[in-house]
Parts: sequence; structure tokens; C-alpha cells
Amino acid sequence: MREILPTLAGWHAAGIPFGLATVVAVSRSAPRGPGAAMAVGPDDEVVGSVSGGCVEGAVFELAQEVVASGEPSLRTFGYSDEDAFAVGLTCGGEITLLVRPVTVGSDPAFGAVAGSVAAGEPVTVATVVDGPAPRGATLAVWPDRTAGTLGTTGLDVAVTADARGELALGASVLRHYGPHGERREDAVTVFLQSFAPPPRMLVFGAIDYAAAVARIGDFLGYRVTVCDARPVFATPKRFPAAVEVVVDWPHRYLRGTATDDRTVICVLTHDPKFDVPLLEEALRRPAAYIGAMGSRRTHDERRARLAEAGLTEAELARLRSPLGLDLGARTPEEVAVSVAAEIVALRWGGSGAPLATTTGAIHASAVR
Repeated sequence: MREILPTLAGWHAAGIPFGLATVVAVSRSAPRGPGAAMAVGPDDEVVGSVSGGCVEGAVFELAQEVVASGEPSLRTFGYSDEDAFAVGLTCGGEITLLVRPVTVGSDPAFGAVAGSVAAGEPVTVATVVDGPAPRGATLAVWPDRTAGTLGTTGLDVAVTADARGELALGASVLRHYGPHGERREDAVTVFLQSFAPPPRMLVFGAIDYAAAVARIGDFLGYRVTVCDARPVFATPKRFPAAVEVVVDWPHRYLRGTATDDRTVICVLTHDPKFDVPLLEEALRRPAAYIGAMGSRRTHDERRARLAEAGLTEAELARLRSPLGLDLGARTPEEVAVSVAAEIVALRWGGSGAPLATTTGAIHASAVR
């Protein structure tokens, strides 16, 4: 959804109705997760994807139908469908989609939500999926305000509280309530889709490898910052336009920078006077990934210095060094792919092994 919001916001601002299909539930080896979206707008223009191609044709027709009728539709596609090979998921998974018409009248807060996502302001959108409440009704929830309604005051209050909780986690989930927000009932199904600010990638050491890692980090949706104490190397023209470049001592910059459980830290300084104090700081704070470049000998020496500095075995165990997966990478770009592969595998619980040698579901349950 995040990727197609600018286009949808343009349609909404121009008063153009469109059909929006959102994945609200998945099972088994579904190719896209909850929150994946596809929209059909003016002149049958299509943006986004809900299945990687398996059911898009059927969803296109559904989106046209809901715009014409003004009535949302809830549909499940899966391998067990009679028309599986026509519109189903031949990969064996199952996805449930809410397809709803979006107009200025039906969803007046859509533009405000899109604006918040573009500005990096956290917001959760709650949408009624099923039950004795208006299907497709939306409630936008920010940390300090709300817009819209799901039909009853009690339901709005209960969902607002849960939406803010999920927003803190950056999670998108289905929740169940009674018609007036009763917690112990499951008559009304609501999809909470959180748009947390993009996670941060902090790259230390403005070398050629850093430029490649920064590019792939930006491509993966991270807010990337490159930091180096040497102004001759830390120049914005060496990095993509979207990448922030900071001239400062790495450990000092990190000490003054907030991190969380989604933050990625890549230490490419390759110099003990930079990377030891930096890692001493990094390994004692929240982060999803902390990786450091260097040979195995460099890693052993660095680990010994960190132990001398007082880091515990549990803290040292968080360090991914040498960073990256074993792809046989040589060039900076290949090394960046190796690093990105390790980050993705750690995020989703992947093994890093070739899929041809593994068994079971390809798209496993999310780890984070």
C-alpha cells in the first residue's frame, strides 16, 4: 500500500473514485502479506499487486464491480477453489481480500492518511471487514487524533486503543469485537493496517561499499544515513539523493541517535579507532541487525577488544561479523546484495539456503 499511495492520493484529490483491494488475511504459502494492495482507477489503470499475478485478473473485475455498485466485497482465493487454475493461487496458498470503493464521500480522511505516510508520520487505518457494522467503513488513528467512524462510538473507542498499540509495533492485523466494541465478542472483524515511519539503516564508513549498501538500503525502504568522521569521504555527491550524509565521529553520532528494534546498523569503517567504540555503543542499544565488515582475523581482534571494554557474551553474540551471507561476493554491489540478503533473512526468519534444497512453505510466518 505504501508504494501506491501517492497515485491513490492523486485520484482521491481529483475526486476520482477507484476500487481498492487489500489483503487482510493469508494462510500457507501466500505470496503477499496482509496490507498488500492493488487499485483500479480511471481508464482501468492498475497499480499495485495482491498476489504477484495469480489472481489479479479476477481482482481487476471485482474492483470495477465495487466502484459501479458502491458496495464492498470480501473474497477468498485459494488452491481449493473450483477455478483454482483460472483465478486461484496455484502455489497452494490462500488470501482473503477486502475490495472496496474509495471516494471523497466514503473516505474523506484518505488524503490526510496518504499525507501522513508521505511525511513519515505514524498512522493506523482501521477498516471493517465483516460483521454487523458497515463493511468498508474506515477509522484513521494517529497518536493524537482520529478521523472517520466504524459505525458506533463504542467500537471506535475500542479500535482506537488497539490501533495505537499496533502502531507502536508497526503491525497490521485482524481484530474481532462486539458491535459496540465488546472485547470478548467476535461479531465484527476489523483490519488494522499500520503505517509506521520507515525503519532506519545507519551505515558507518563512507567507503565505496557504503555507497552500494546505502543504495540497496534505500531500495528496500529504509531511511538511510551514512556517517563518517572524514569530510573528504562523507560527501553527499557520492551517495543517492535520498541518503542523509553526516560528518561526525561514528560512536558520538550513534550515541545521540534514537534506534529501535527495526534499526539496521552496518559498520564498514574497517578501522579499530572507529569501529570498536562504535560497536561498544551499538551492541548495548536496540537494533534489529548489527553487522561489521572485516576479515575473520579482524573480527577476532575486534571481538577481543570489545570483551576487554566490558561487553558481555550476550551482547557480543548480537554482532554479525563478517557481515553478509556467503554468496562469493567480490564487488561492492555484490557485497551489498550479500548484506541485504542477511538482513532480510534475519527479519523474516529465513535460512539463507537455496529454496530448491528446502521443504515446507516458501513464505513463512513473519518473525518481525
